[in-house]
Amino acid sequence: MDLIRRIEAGQGEFLLFALTPPRLATDPAQVREIADVTAARLRPLGLDGLILYDIADEAERNPAERPFPFMPTLDPADYLADHLSTWPTPVIVYRAVGKYTPDELPAWLTAQDPARVMTVLVGAASSTAATRTSLADAQALRLEANAALTLGGVAIPERHSRREDEHLRLLAKQDAGCRFFVTQVVYDLNAAKNFVSDYHYECQSRGVSPVPLVFTFSVCGSMKTLAFLRWLGVDVPRWIENDLRHATDPLEASYHQALTTATELIEFCRTLGVPFGINVESVSIRRVEIEASVRLAGAIRGQLRGS
Repeated sequence: MDLIRRIEAGQGEFLLFALTPPRLATDPAQVREIADVTAARLRPLGLDGLILYDIADEAERNPAERPFPFMPTLDPADYLADHLSTWPTPVIVYRAVGKYTPDELPAWLTAQDPARVMTVLVGAASSTAATRTSLADAQALRLEANAALTLGGVAIPERHSRREDEHLRLLAKQDAGCRFFVTQVVYDLNAAKNFVSDYHYECQSRGVSPVPLVFTFSVCGSMKTLAFLRWLGVDVPRWIENDLRHATDPLEASYHQALTTATELIEFCRTLGVPFGINVESVSIRRVEIEASVRLAGAIRGQLRGS
């Protein structure tokens, strides 16, 4: 059963890999080269699907200076159509809906093949951000333009630690048509487990079937990358920061930390009977970090049933 049918059936234990398209200023010939090298690197992993991120500036997310300058990237839908059209598995294309007008989104939604593409619609990073289309309006447009297109949403376990209502947000999004959720990068295992537990028992109390929760993991090769994750709102426990700061090889320490966290979260979801997927994210341009991400995905693949 392919990824789309598994998600629609509420079944988990699948592996995804997430990419950011090349920078907008990249020479077209180099874009083709990057796509070919990426596909060759990922094919041996036996992935169930691919995620392509849609990057927005999100300056309103945090008043502090951004650790890395914002660099516009190619549109993920165009990158898929122009350079990854032969990729063999379904692809989840993110849409930062605030960037698009109510005319642009339906045109893209209508053109998508529901047998090959899924989408995650992402709202604004802040309630004060200026947007062209709201998340609620984008969800309604998807229903009108292409109801067969499998819809996903974003989940933030760390937000659950602060507000204790992330599981309720998910259920509201399920009512709006979401059939899976992808988290931001997970570093705080306890926050993730609390979120999964509350979601499981709330579904149980309502008589609602849980949908797959896709947990994102990544490697972190420097303290500057860690600072950027914090800028994005990711909560990194102090003990992990200390381990990375004092490690002889921070990248290797990060790899083992991510693998250990993923392993424990996999077993926790199995115990509760919550369907899950694992997404390994690679957004760095450093070759050593890209290769470590691929190695992490391979190690996690071996832990998933049916792999």
